[in-house]
Amino acid sequence: MTRPQQGAWLRAMPTVFVLIWSTGFVVARLGMPHAPPMSFLAWRYALSIVAIGAWIVLSHSVPWPRGRSQWLHLGVLGTLQHAGYLGGVWAAVKMGMPAGLAALIVCLQPVLTAAYLSWRSTAHRVTPRQWVGLWLGLGGLTLVLWRRMQGGEIGAASLALAIGALLSITVGTLYQKRFVAPVDVRSANLVQLIAALAVTLPLALLEREAVHWNAHLWSAMAWSVLALTLGGSSLLYLLIQRGAATEVTSLLYLVPPCTALMAWIGFGEAVTPSMWVGMALCAAAVFLVRRG
Repeated sequence: MTRPQQGAWLRAMPTVFVLIWSTGFVVARLGMPHAPPMSFLAWRYALSIVAIGAWIVLSHSVPWPRGRSQWLHLGVLGTLQHAGYLGGVWAAVKMGMPAGLAALIVCLQPVLTAAYLSWRSTAHRVTPRQWVGLWLGLGGLTLVLWRRMQGGEIGAASLALAIGALLSITVGTLYQKRFVAPVDVRSANLVQLIAALAVTLPLALLEREAVHWNAHLWSAMAWSVLALTLGGSSLLYLLIQRGAATEVTSLLYLVPPCTALMAWIGFGEAVTPSMWVGMALCAAAVFLVRRG
């Protein structure tokens, strides 16, 4: 890849990431009527391991993590960003939470990330403009979330699961920036997925609902493995590895608008005027944070 092509790809990475990541909530909405969440995710992790393993073999020479500690750190990261985050989101959707709403809750992550980094170290100071953007985005998400809560679309259990997913991916992002050394995304993803499968498989064996393989479930599985795991998760890893955590996570503010539009087109989930206002605030928030 030439230098101009590499530069164009690096500039396009955030946009591609947002588009791919947004489909994850819609795919959960598509697949959950036909399978219990942990069983689906166990299959997803197993097939993703096979796919990435084949990718590594075809690549012939792939750098692996150095030292036992880096393998351990990647295992912890996989537990947080795959098993914990996806497990919470998919279980919440399985319990009836709308896909767009699940995206909104999880995308509170930028404020949590920025608040922790600003409190923890002056080396990661958040500028006043970025704080304005972060709180603006939080206001937009709150506007939409409050309307949904008033409509009775959130149960206590599904809300707890979504918040657990939010905390899991936030801690995972901070953990990666603090402990995970730069390593090839293919080997890093493989180690993370093995750890996620080890955590998820015992939970899947406890589920009593059967997996009903049909066209919808196969479609959801194929997209989850090829686009979300090999594409979305790899891009998130690369973005965090290359950029500031606050700026990277601010991209998640753009996921709810994309998810809401996809869910509206695919499943007829309502998009109210207050949701449009909230989405506009989220877009403005990302602009301010990334310009800050």
